[in-house]
Amino acid sequence: MGQKKDLTGSEKSKIVRYLAEGCSSLKIAKLLKRDHRTIKRFIQNSQQGRKKRVEKPRRKITAHELRKVKRAAAKMPLATSLAIFQSCNITGVPKSTRCAILRDMAKVRKAERRPSLNKTRKLKCQDWAKKYLKTDFSKVLWTDEMRVSLDGPDGWARGWIGKGQRAPVRLRCQQGGGGVLVWAGIIKDELVGPFRVEDGVKLNSQSYCQFLEDTFFKQWYRKKSASFKKNMIFMQDNAPSHASKYSTAWLARKGIKEEKLMTWPPCSPDLNPIENLWSIIKCEIYKEGKQYTSLNSVWEAVVAAARNVDGEQIKTLTGSMDGRLLSVLAKKGGYIGR
Repeated sequence: MGQKKDLTGSEKSKIVRYLAEGCSSLKIAKLLKRDHRTIKRFIQNSQQGRKKRVEKPRRKITAHELRKVKRAAAKMPLATSLAIFQSCNITGVPKSTRCAILRDMAKVRKAERRPSLNKTRKLKCQDWAKKYLKTDFSKVLWTDEMRVSLDGPDGWARGWIGKGQRAPVRLRCQQGGGGVLVWAGIIKDELVGPFRVEDGVKLNSQSYCQFLEDTFFKQWYRKKSASFKKNMIFMQDNAPSHASKYSTAWLARKGIKEEKLMTWPPCSPDLNPIENLWSIIKCEIYKEGKQYTSLNSVWEAVVAAARNVDGEQIKTLTGSMDGRLLSVLAKKGGYIGR
């Protein structure tokens, strides 16, 4: 609990006046909306103010110990301050001092989520990069799904709060209040969609193919020229509904097969440029900690944000693929970030 403010000069004058009028200390406390004990304390000794809190000096550590702490913090990035200091055999340092020392050399951050970097994944990424190194990526349609919730991702509702101001109340929906599943694609400088998956539908092989038929094929693909369809390469990740035999055979009947269906290395969201589009849209719809009260309202926000993404932004994303492939080869299949 924070330290309460001392009585102001105006309040002290009012207390003296109320006492002269014969008011009790309890009545004065109610009139001034102050704690009764504060009023009684002033009456007993009007010259005595609140004692100021004395800051205790920090427990100092030597330069040698500081270097040990710095090395330990680098080796133990997710450890607590206590674990770091114990690994250095430094005892008797209170938590506040440990944290103050660590704040001078480090910052509390969440662990980054990355795909598994096992040997098999690295080899497949390298093979994929070599296979498509000479591909014209302006003819590749990059597709993916994204789920958006009413509350947005955890940790996004943060910002600068002025001194003396309270942080706004953020109501939390049970389990995020549900969400909307969105599918979209990007090719060259064009955005395909976004299209909304019907609420309550779980995307298995059959429902995924039916969804593509009702949205992508009927509303976009069939309007394209024969030469465009002949040269277009369709990309999708290895989600079970995408990579199943049923979906592969269904796409083949639509003419998307063999070299027209891009093979995809496992656990590689860092290679798909549409992931960057999802980041742009999410930053827009959840800016300033915005929340939504219905699934329709968050869907409308997604559509509005997608409309604001211009062709140059999309072209920048799809045009980054040559650099991504070179990064994969330079890092021998390692994670390249996004």
